[in-house]
Amino acid sequence: MKFPVTVRHRREKATIYGKSAGYAFYRLGYYVARQRRVRSFKTYAEAKTEAERIVRELAEGSQAAALSGEQSRDALAAMQRLEEYRKATGRRISLLAAMSEYVDGCTRLKERTWPEAIEGYLAHVVSVKRKDIAEAVEEFLKAQTPLTKGANGQRAQLSGKYAYNRQIQLRKFAGAFPGTAVCDLSKAHLDAFLGSLSGLSAKSRNHYRAAVRQWLQWAVRKDFLAVTHRLGEADGLHPEHGNTAEVAIYSPGELAALLQSADETMRPLLAIGGLAGLRTAELLRLDWADVWRVPGHIEITAQKSKTRQRRLVEICQALASWLETYRSHKVGKLWTFHEITFQEYFRDLCSLAKVTRKPNGLRHGFCSYHFALHSNENLTAAQAGNSPDMIHGHYKGLATKAEAEKWFNVELPQAPRNVIAMSAEKIA
Repeated sequence: MKFPVTVRHRREKATIYGKSAGYAFYRLGYYVARQRRVRSFKTYAEAKTEAERIVRELAEGSQAAALSGEQSRDALAAMQRLEEYRKATGRRISLLAAMSEYVDGCTRLKERTWPEAIEGYLAHVVSVKRKDIAEAVEEFLKAQTPLTKGANGQRAQLSGKYAYNRQIQLRKFAGAFPGTAVCDLSKAHLDAFLGSLSGLSAKSRNHYRAAVRQWLQWAVRKDFLAVTHRLGEADGLHPEHGNTAEVAIYSPGELAALLQSADETMRPLLAIGGLAGLRTAELLRLDWADVWRVPGHIEITAQKSKTRQRRLVEICQALASWLETYRSHKVGKLWTFHEITFQEYFRDLCSLAKVTRKPNGLRHGFCSYHFALHSNENLTAAQAGNSPDMIHGHYKGLATKAEAEKWFNVELPQAPRNVIAMSAEKIA
């Protein structure tokens, strides 16, 4: 027989090459998808049978001839797995689609493996529940409501005023994204929302940031948001360093005018606020027992302190003199009305005393004059329930020692002055 032998079927052909001195096998050569394939056989009959099968398949458009025996077995096994998946889930996926998705995934995962990616997804994403932002905000606020009510006369865990402000902030946030699920939130959403608050002060925007952060933490606990969400990295959530407002303080003469113009109900509050530096909220929580319990000191219990930490504030000689006439008051609150009533009355008192009202002027005055008198931010911070850094950063250089001595030696009035009394309308 003369070699090579050509086997044809229609336009397809395969060539059989005979044995040679250096190769004791018959070789079969053919082209599939423009690629040459060569296979070896022990006998001519085997080579011819395979050649006839291949050219028929190629003529009919089959590309199976391009596969080796091992590749054919793998392809059949893969098709079987896909058929089992179709029967279990109802989803039909072609072998090409499955392999394309797998290779694309490997490209994106780089050095990570598919099992690692799947385990990470199952651990952090798949358990997230879809929840509308507005619904989630209302659920959060409802869950926080009990914290604004104290049990058995105890101080509530959450200030009602603070809770009210947070309601406004979070509802405004929810209103910016109607129909959006919590799990669909992105950094771009947060940046856009905080950017819309450009008309507010930096301090106010920081309050919004704090409210949104608290809500995001709650959303993670409720499985509305993945623990790996990274929304906290949004540029919009980074706190701002706003311009610090100028601290305004009363002069020693203005403090004396306020004390002399106040009635018996208001006077001890003003004296303690200016000469002991209590915050307004702490003042309005104060009982007479707190004034007298520790000799020479006013006790701010943890329940009544803003920081929820107990502290003792020294009663200076001037404050002791102003409080002496109240020795008979052993129990009961110093102020029994609402904070709004206190603020309205204080406004009228400033008008009567011809003193310009200054926000937190009494406490600011105490901190400024106390620091000027003692030159010790640690001592002033301990009295005011604040940090030394805050004292040094906000109250240094606002008053002289001579002014401080006048402040802490403000005297009782020598003669009666006009006194503003609380009206029935304000009390009501």
